[in-house]
Amino acid sequence: MCRFAPRPPPPMGDESQVGLITERAYARVGLFGNPSDGYFGKTISVSIQNFFSEVTLVPDQQCFSTRVSFEPGAYDWNAFDSLSSLAHHTETHGHYGGVRLLRSLCVNFHGYCEAKKIPLHDQGFNLRYATTVPKQTGLSGSSSIVVAGLRCLMKHYDVNVPLADQPALVLKCETDLGINAGLQDRVVQCFEGAVAMDFSDAEAVTATGTGVYVAIPLKRIPKLLLVWGPPGSDSGVTHADVKKRWEAGDGFVRKTMAKVADVAERAKGVLLSDDLSQQEYLQNLASLMNENFDLRRAMFGDAALGPGNLEMIETPRALGAASKFTGSGGAVVVLCPLGDAQTENVKRYVLRVSQIQAH
Repeated sequence: MCRFAPRPPPPMGDESQVGLITERAYARVGLFGNPSDGYFGKTISVSIQNFFSEVTLVPDQQCFSTRVSFEPGAYDWNAFDSLSSLAHHTETHGHYGGVRLLRSLCVNFHGYCEAKKIPLHDQGFNLRYATTVPKQTGLSGSSSIVVAGLRCLMKHYDVNVPLADQPALVLKCETDLGINAGLQDRVVQCFEGAVAMDFSDAEAVTATGTGVYVAIPLKRIPKLLLVWGPPGSDSGVTHADVKKRWEAGDGFVRKTMAKVADVAERAKGVLLSDDLSQQEYLQNLASLMNENFDLRRAMFGDAALGPGNLEMIETPRALGAASKFTGSGGAVVVLCPLGDAQTENVKRYVLRVSQIQAH
């Protein structure tokens, strides 16, 4: 099981006396239907306790101060011991950090409140973040930072952004930064638990930024494994070609993406069914999980998915398990329909694997 990173030390004294606010948002696993959420499809996702992001807001203690500031986190270094250290850090974490997400959040939160004519007080604050979510592994680390930050701002300003509005607000924070993303990550991170999402009403989703959501009881989620590797490619890069083809009306992409959405619809029926034996239940879900990935693979191609990602998929499958991406690559969710012996067998052959803890 992964170990959680420690919280960063407080910048001054005993912050428990100055209104410090700390909020947490969890990583998520896309179980079925992804990536059709970005194409007016359907998905099922679950938030997990294995990884999370925390954001801490410290109100400014100077009288009448309206100052807003941000502390750099693990991905925001601006000073390095050497050129090679800079190169290694950038290769590992990319060019961009988490502060840009919090800045975008503050801009969009302010805009949301202005549009809704919600008055905000003037007390300034400092924001900082910490995350245990492995970067670029398809576990929605960036959106978890924004969701946790939004919860801090709502508490600081005593403002209630309705739960139904939160995913679209979080998504806009990321799209403003050029991050290519669908709604499912933000929905399940805001609502938590397991959620079946329907974005097929394109007109309504475009107008409101919301779909139709159905909670799936967590007891219906089978035992799952999470497998992750080194940081993968940016999800926007991975999606770029398919997105262009879909927008151009490519018949194959449109038809295949609809099939991906149908996988989620059929999986929802299995998850909510009381008519199947346990073995039928697991085998049906395993078959749908494999079908989901195979459809994705047909659209994106092996070159875009990468050999490391394909190895993470194919290793559990060689042992009779089902596997698919949790997001756009970098991490894989595995279902072992034959039980504990198969699960232990997968664990022996796969590195960086842990039991999923749904939240």
